[in-house]
Formats: sequence, structure tokens, C-alpha cells
Amino acid sequence: MTKNVFKLLSPEQRNLVFRWLVITCILLAAGGKYCKAQNGDWNLPAYTNATLHFGFILAINSTNFAVVPVANLSSHFNDTLKGIRSTPSSGFNLGIVSELRLSRYLRLRFVPDLAFSQRNLEYSFAGVDTFNVSKQVQSTFIDFPLDLKLISKRQHNFEAYVLAGGKYITDLSSQQSINQTLAGANATVRLIRNDYAYEVGTGIEFYLPYFKFGIEFKLSRGARNLLVRDNTVYTESLQALYSQVYLLSFTFEG
Repeated sequence: MTKNVFKLLSPEQRNLVFRWLVITCILLAAGGKYCKAQNGDWNLPAYTNATLHFGFILAINSTNFAVVPVANLSSHFNDTLKGIRSTPSSGFNLGIVSELRLSRYLRLRFVPDLAFSQRNLEYSFAGVDTFNVSKQVQSTFIDFPLDLKLISKRQHNFEAYVLAGGKYITDLSSQQSINQTLAGANATVRLIRNDYAYEVGTGIEFYLPYFKFGIEFKLSRGARNLLVRDNTVYTESLQALYSQVYLLSFTFEG
């Protein structure tokens, strides 16, 4: 059954699942070694039963597009446009952590953050000359993620967890309302301002003497087609663009 489901995934999706599993194994192995090394007292013993607590987050993101080109791409553009691909760039996030205890092993986690990122769309043309055109798409996001977090039983000063949920995203750098009629070759690829995404992740947490430190890996995938259509080859060659983000976070909670 698992093999049949795996075959249904695209190569890109298989790569995402593989990365997620590798990072999960690394985090759990690191946490296990830390747990074995602990011989002292339990740090923050009352923390597990706290109803509500707060903290902050620092994160590194890798933001990309899931690109859906139009069918029979070359036939639409006289065989000159051969391909479109998206290349990710790294950015960073700053946010606030708030977590509500629902039960011993279940938490509701809300982590609004400010994210800075860039994505690049590469268009490959071939005719009399062969050349590539790169269109940079810079974004400043405000994210409002709400996740359910399932945690393991605390092992001395260590816990592991998985989480899943969704988020609302607004792009402060969106050029959705800008008129590009006279932009010509300088036209940018415009995105709509608001998006929704689903996300999954995993992480480990260490109880230190004065705060809890966490390392988390999360993958989110946008649910809306972000593309704003203009009468240019850069948008008419695309059927859809979906946001895709990897996020490596470091959390500090008190």
C-alpha cells in the first residue's frame, strides 16, 4: 500500500518526503543522545503542566514555487520558449510563539511571524539565439499559522513532537495592483497578495535551566494559484504558481 502511494507522488514530492524523513531521523537521534547524557535534575519541572506560555522564534527559510506551465508550452510560443523552472533562495523569519495546552500530549500552537524571501523564475528561450531570462520575485510575508502539536512523553529534559495545520499569508511586497501595460521586457511576475497554506513539521525540544530551546523543521505548501496574468510571455506561459516553503526554526520559550 505504501509503495503504491509513493508511486503516485511526483519526483519533486518524493524529494520533499525524503528530506523530511531524513531531518526527522537526525533530530530524533540528536535528542536521544542528549537525553542519555542528562544525569542532573529536571529543568523547569512545572513547565509541562502550564496552560499557556510564550516565546519567540528565529528561522531560516527556503522559498520556492511549484510551477505549472501551460500544456504544450513550445507550440504556444513558436518553439522559442523551451522551459520554465523555479529556483529557491534563502531568507529569514522573526516571530512570536504562543502555545495553549489542550491535554497532556496535545497543544495548540500559534506563531505569527514576519518573513523575508525571494524566488527566481528562469525562462529558457531557443531560436536564432539561445538565452535565459530570470525574473526575481521578492516577498515580505506576514504569516499567521495555527497548528496542532502532538508531543512525546517527556524524557528527562527532552521531548519530540510532530505538528500539522494551516496558515493565512499576506504578502506586503505584492505588486498585484500595479499596471504593467508599458513595462515591456522589464515586466515582473506579479503575485496576488493573500494566500492560504497547509503545513506539516517535526521538532525536538530541550529543557534548559531558564528556558526551553527547540529545533523545528516545517514544510508548507500554498493552496491558491498566486499568478496575476499580464499579456506577456512570462505569465501567459504559466498555468499556475503555488508557494512552497521549507522552514528551519529555532524557538526560545519561557
